[in-house]
Amino acid sequence: MYQPLADEIRPDSLDDVVGQQHILGRGGLLRRIVESGQIPNMIFYGPSGTGKTTVARIIARRTNRSLRKLNATTAGIADIKRIIDELDTFLTPGGVLLYLDEIQYFNKKQQQSLLEFIEDGRITLIASTTENPYFTVFNAILSRSTVFEFKSIEAADVKKAALRAVEILNARRDTPLQLEAGVAEHIAAACGGDVRKAINAVELLFSASEGGIVTLADAKAISQRSAMRYDRDGDEHFDILSALMKSLRGSDPDAALHYLARLLEVGDLIGACRRILCSASEDVGLAYPQAVPIVKACVDSALQLGIPEAKLPLAEACILLATAPKSNTGVMAVDRAIADVKAGRTGPIPRELQNVHADGTGFEREQGYLYPHDYPNHWVRQQYLPDALRNVKYYEYGDNKTEQAAKRYWEEIKK
Repeated sequence: MYQPLADEIRPDSLDDVVGQQHILGRGGLLRRIVESGQIPNMIFYGPSGTGKTTVARIIARRTNRSLRKLNATTAGIADIKRIIDELDTFLTPGGVLLYLDEIQYFNKKQQQSLLEFIEDGRITLIASTTENPYFTVFNAILSRSTVFEFKSIEAADVKKAALRAVEILNARRDTPLQLEAGVAEHIAAACGGDVRKAINAVELLFSASEGGIVTLADAKAISQRSAMRYDRDGDEHFDILSALMKSLRGSDPDAALHYLARLLEVGDLIGACRRILCSASEDVGLAYPQAVPIVKACVDSALQLGIPEAKLPLAEACILLATAPKSNTGVMAVDRAIADVKAGRTGPIPRELQNVHADGTGFEREQGYLYPHDYPNHWVRQQYLPDALRNVKYYEYGDNKTEQAAKRYWEEIKK
């Protein structure tokens, strides 16, 4: 039976695990826990191919517990019950170490079926997930577990794993293959921090090689778009959108273009357009109000053009927003107003502002509305807020040129 090379050559010790030095290096917390032999319930969170399953297997070999493995994408309550039925039998004399892969696919009932046995220690749970566990794992499980984050592997570390795979495959051949210059570096960079993907690429290149050499052209062909980690409904989707928005807010056009390129490369035109539109009002706002219609025109053009031409107006919009002056005074003002409304701080609308149809129908006085255009500079002092909020200030002028000019204009008139 065929066994993928990436599975066949999994490390047997923590020293051989690629990356994750922040938790597995000398003195790292996870390493110290494993070496102590006192294994708690744990949740491993991070992208695919970063060592979560490998570390779980290493831990299992260091305990006296019987290892059971489930994948939440295919397992159900019946599989959990079978494991529970084995507890306190000669099959599991020291209890069970349950490795539950992709725990985010278990619903609340399935996750909670483990609680009693996690609580009394008969089951030690090591769960892995590619999604944020604080969103996908229920609180009852989270409160009994320690979360460890596994990060994408650096290209230099991936290269070491790829070269190790090359050595193993060459040892099995009568005539070793040679790597063309740049092959290992390209595989390491193109796998997106996924060691499994890099080793699979090496294995495939070896099986398809001709002439005793692995060419850079073949390596590029096999790794097209493979550096992209993207799931339209997963963490990576929202992380890229968040990074785009924060780069625009942080006035970094280069970073904004990078994240825009990542979204366009996977075809997420709508997500990019929504965040760019939002930034025009949220981050540039009143410092440069013209940004809103300009960006709207760019987005409309992008949606009409479609990918790949959409990159042109969207790049223009990103550069404009990233290099424009910034103001969030509009956001802050409306948030303060909404907070008051949610808290019930409203009150009757002043009589002067009510609909005129109420005049003469038993009200104590005429409406008395003062029409601003009848007065100099189109302004007259008049109460607009309800009595309960008469002196409330939601909007504060920003320190940018546009808002300061408006401030001076109205101060001169209202004084």
